[in-house]
Amino acid sequence: MARIGLGFGRWNFHPLKRKSSLLLKLIAVVFAVLLFCEFLIYYLVIFQCKWPEMKPTADDGEQATREPVLKAMFLADTHLLGEFLGHWLDKLRREWQMERAFQTALWLLQPEVVFILGDVFDEGKWSTPEAWADDMARFQKMFRHPSHVQLKVVAGNHDIGFHYEMNIYKVKRFEKVFSSERLFSWKGINFVMVNSVALKGDSCGICSEAEAELIEVSHRLNCSREVHGSSQCGPGPLLPTSAPILLQHYPLYRRSDANCSGEDAAPPEERNIPFKENYDVLSREASQKLLWWLQPRLVLSGHTHSACEVHHEGRVPELSVPSFSWRNRNNPSFIMGSITPTDYALSKCYLPREHVVLIIYCGAVGFLMVLTLTHFGLLASPFLSGLSLLRKHKTR
Repeated sequence: MARIGLGFGRWNFHPLKRKSSLLLKLIAVVFAVLLFCEFLIYYLVIFQCKWPEMKPTADDGEQATREPVLKAMFLADTHLLGEFLGHWLDKLRREWQMERAFQTALWLLQPEVVFILGDVFDEGKWSTPEAWADDMARFQKMFRHPSHVQLKVVAGNHDIGFHYEMNIYKVKRFEKVFSSERLFSWKGINFVMVNSVALKGDSCGICSEAEAELIEVSHRLNCSREVHGSSQCGPGPLLPTSAPILLQHYPLYRRSDANCSGEDAAPPEERNIPFKENYDVLSREASQKLLWWLQPRLVLSGHTHSACEVHHEGRVPELSVPSFSWRNRNNPSFIMGSITPTDYALSKCYLPREHVVLIIYCGAVGFLMVLTLTHFGLLASPFLSGLSLLRKHKTR
């Protein structure tokens, strides 16, 4: 009896061992694919991004190289989903992607300041206080950053509502968290952050206040450009003399994206669709006011979810920053800027393409199926098949 029991034990041992071996192989493949697609791929892709180098001119090259360079990241339209729109799995997936991309970029690129150009949230325009608190908690987790890195955010229409939805409560709620400063100066560089949703020009209370703030900023910038100062500037400290960089959510007025090009520009079938003033872009009047009041050397905006570079009045470049969310684009990106008081250089850093990740997952599923079928003898091993074909070839 003892021999019979031992024999059955040996007979049952080998199938269990084979099943355990298959299970270990499947777990190893799944773990490796998840590790690569959800973590390592961000390092692999973002590692290829480099800060643009300043190119000093032949005349003042020595002076330009002595100027301090500020490393700034610009991203837009993260659109964190709220409690109403979108499936919970969609929310979980998109937020994980943006968190990994942002944290990887911080670790690899070490920027000094990060600007988000509006539409941080998708449902801020109608979210309840409880939903707003939940959205803020998730935002702070996703976009956490070291104390030496500054994070600046401008308002978008999904954060405080379009003009007809905007009210003082929503604006103050946003500014309580992200600050209401309109002028930010660092390393001799001036950044003007505009609430472009409030620039409809219809003399509403919020609009009048926003214009008054911009006129005050314009006054301070003009005083900084005075060679000997002015009696109207007052005794306070002057701003750096550099022309400002204008940051806002809505782009300045342009007819359409017809002149935009590049792999992350709007699809060809959408480029010739005319833009609506105060909805797709700022009005022509508001755009002219901003250019006249602030005299910027560069404009960066979001809102369209696609890239575009245009020049206003033939001299002021504007760059529309594509969306940072895979929910809006297959190829999200952000802008890297090396900026001095007198010059700047910009480059674009692309994030992993979602279709590449999906292809890897589909390939992994196919490989797991082949591995399983081969293990149970339902499919000939590719290695053994190749070996048998090689033997047949040799015997001929």
